Amino acid sequence: MKTFKLKKLMGLLTVFTVVFLGIVSCSDDDSSASTSAPEINSIALAADENLEPLEVGYANNMYAIQGVGFSTLQKVYFNDTDTYFNPTLVTENTIFVTIDKDTPYADASNELKIVTKYGTAVYPFIVAPPAPELRSFQPVNAADGEVVTLLGNYFLDPVVTVGGVEAEIVSTSLTEVAIKLPAGSQHKYIEVETISGSDAWGTAVGTAIYDDAFYDPWTIEEWNNHEYITDPAKAYQGVTFIKKEISGWDNIQGNWAWDDQISQYTGIRFSVRSDDPGKLVLIFNGANWGDANFAFTTTSDWKEYRYTWEELGGMPEALQNISFQEFTGATHNYYFDNIGFTVD
Repeated sequence: MKTFKLKKLMGLLTVFTVVFLGIVSCSDDDSSASTSAPEINSIALAADENLEPLEVGYANNMYAIQGVGFSTLQKVYFNDTDTYFNPTLVTENTIFVTIDKDTPYADASNELKIVTKYGTAVYPFIVAPPAPELRSFQPVNAADGEVVTLLGNYFLDPVVTVGGVEAEIVSTSLTEVAIKLPAGSQHKYIEVETISGSDAWGTAVGTAIYDDAFYDPWTIEEWNNHEYITDPAKAYQGVTFIKKEISGWDNIQGNWAWDDQISQYTGIRFSVRSDDPGKLVLIFNGANWGDANFAFTTTSDWKEYRYTWEELGGMPEALQNISFQEFTGATHNYYFDNIGFTVD
């Protein structure tokens, strides 16, 4: 769950549009295409209305390069990495370009280089690593004081908090961080912060029903003919997910049990995808078979679905069963992961 919200993104895009149009206007009024070698005067974050010069930039962010002689731009390099630019975002005096996610940041040249028809300009500029990417943690149902492993990328000198409380780091690498859960971690969210930014994961501690394996008393009976696929690159949470080829109007059924310790939760969640467009109906506690009001579509991308107790008919006496019915009438491969409870 990225901390970069849509509202903020729209605001940045608005600022960028205003700044870019203003620069284009000035360029059109005050400058003409140069046949001299280019010169770089400064680099600023594109979303910064004041275009304050910077010495350090971050991958996946757009920057405004300012100077002269850019109209015949041919190449842009950050740390010797050929970086894509949109020609429509280039004027005689300004280049808007996004630093590529794969730009090296260690043992690099720390230079921006641009090449035009009439020459080359080099400018000192440090590319910092991308913001951390937290994509899951294991196990979800760990107790306070136990060790969990965070999976993702760009964990460089991370600070990890759980519900705002800093956690003790046991070990760390670029793609994994092991932490000891601080007191009060249950039903709280984990966040990773580095010098480049922060990221949080949308699954709270202690809320899993299925997390690479089912927690007692839950399972899916073998007669469902489902399978477990272990593939970290394709899982939504952790490394293992559930697959079943479901015929039209058929189903995948969870076992029947009784869990009445659910008052601390606000509903249920699960993540689903399919090889091609599909449709399923959520069967909750044995109800809703064939009920289009509980149908949802699936695509080849993972999508998390959440249902509050109210949406499921009110706070139940207990959680007894979670199942899914195929609702297109055709056979599809469906995949399930990260089944659990919500807390907000």
